[in-house]
Amino acid sequence: MPPILRWAVFLLLVLAGAFWFLTRPDTLDTARLDDLGAPDVAHGEQVFLAAGCASCHAAPEGDDGEDSVEDENPDEDAPPVLAGGQRFASGFGTFVAPNISPDPEHGIGDWSDAEIIQAVTKGVSPDGAHYYPAFPYTAYAKADLADIRDLVAYWRTLPESDTPSEPHELSFPFTLRRGIGLWKRAFVSDDWVVEGDLSEQAARGRYLAEALGHCGECHTPRNRAGALLTEAWLGGAANPSGDGRIPNITPGGLDWSESNIAAYLRSGFTPSYDVAGGEMTAVIDKLGQLPDAETAALAAYLKAVPPVAQTDG
Repeated sequence: MPPILRWAVFLLLVLAGAFWFLTRPDTLDTARLDDLGAPDVAHGEQVFLAAGCASCHAAPEGDDGEDSVEDENPDEDAPPVLAGGQRFASGFGTFVAPNISPDPEHGIGDWSDAEIIQAVTKGVSPDGAHYYPAFPYTAYAKADLADIRDLVAYWRTLPESDTPSEPHELSFPFTLRRGIGLWKRAFVSDDWVVEGDLSEQAARGRYLAEALGHCGECHTPRNRAGALLTEAWLGGAANPSGDGRIPNITPGGLDWSESNIAAYLRSGFTPSYDVAGGEMTAVIDKLGQLPDAETAALAAYLKAVPPVAQTDG
C-alpha cells in the first residue's frame, strides 16, 4: 500500500474514532436515584400536568383509529391515554409522537424506572440511541430527579394502549441519530437561561417554565441547527407548521400585568376577553389544573425575563 494511502486510511480511522467518542450517549448515573426515597404518585400527577406530557403524546382528537382521545377518553375526567400519533412539522421533517403508554409491547411499560428517567432527562433510549430533540429533554435535563421519579410513578397508573408507534418522516442525513450526540455537546446545557437575583416565587416560575413546562421550545427562535437562540429567550418564533407566528411573551412583547398573565394561564382568557387558541389550548388545560400558586409563579417569572424587542416578522 502506498504511504499516502496508508496515511489516508489512518486519518479516516482517527476521525471515525473521534466521531464515535464525541457522539457517545451521556447516560444516567443510576446511583443518583438510590437516595430519592419512595415516589409520591400524587405529586407525580402535578409534574405530569406541568410538563404537558399529554399535550404531545395523547392521540390527536378526531383520529379515526381505535386509540383516539375521543374514543378512549369519552369522559373528560378520565386519565389520558398516551397512544401517540400527533404530528409535528419542522424544517428537518415531520416528527410523530410515539406511544408512551404503559403497554409493555407497543408502549414503554417494560422499561425500568431508570430507563424512563434516562430517556426524559438525557434523551437516550434503553439501547443507547439518541432521541431527537423534538422530545424536549433539553429542558427536562434541568428538572429535579425526584420530580421525574414521581412523574414515572404516576405514569405507571395510566391506561395502556396497543397502538403501534409511527416512524418519523425524515430524510437523510437526519435519519442518522448518532450525529445528535454532537448536537447535544454543542447546544444542551443544564444551566438556567434567566439568571440573577430572582424572588423565591420567580425562581419557582423559572423552574416551571425552563425545565418542566419547556416554554422556550415554542416561544424562542432557533438557529439553522434547530437549537434555541437563548439571547432572544421567549422572544417569539416562527411557527414550524408555517401558519403564523408564536408570540413574544417577554415584557418586550407582552405588556399584561402579572395578575393578568396568571389569570390567562389558569383560564385561557386574555385581559380583553379573547380566548387562547391553537397549541395553547392544551397547555392551559393542564396549567389550569395546577394550584394557583404555580401559575402565579410562572407569571412572576415572565415579568422577570429580559425583554426582547417586539418584531413583526
